[in-house]
Amino acid sequence: MAYLNFATLQGNPIATPADVTATPRTQTGFSALEWQVVAIAQHDRLSSLRKPGRLATALAMVFGGQRPNPELADSRLEALRRLAVHAWHRGYTVPRAVIRAFHEVGFTAEQYETLLASISRGRAALNQGNRA
Repeated sequence: MAYLNFATLQGNPIATPADVTATPRTQTGFSALEWQVVAIAQHDRLSSLRKPGRLATALAMVFGGQRPNPELADSRLEALRRLAVHAWHRGYTVPRAVIRAFHEVGFTAEQYETLLASISRGRAALNQGNRA
């Protein structure tokens, strides 16, 4: 029994595996954990973003007080929380440094837009509920 290789007679294939594979899309959504951070940030105050001063630290040591919202251990989630807190309180007027930090930890511009649009809808729904 003889073997004939017909592949060389047909020339190059029409589509190569590199042509068939999909190009990676930029991520626009968030994981369930990230959405939980956004929901928790709704109830955080802007003061939770500032580091406590020397007096506050001394009083906490004397009276045993604890900071209500310590920073998250994961820097990616903390950047998300900071942006979400600003967005919940100020809408689309988020400081550039916060946006820059959000992008530096790996979030995309599309995720930034998704987050602000979602929080904007949430703020509008809360305002409608307050009027009734």
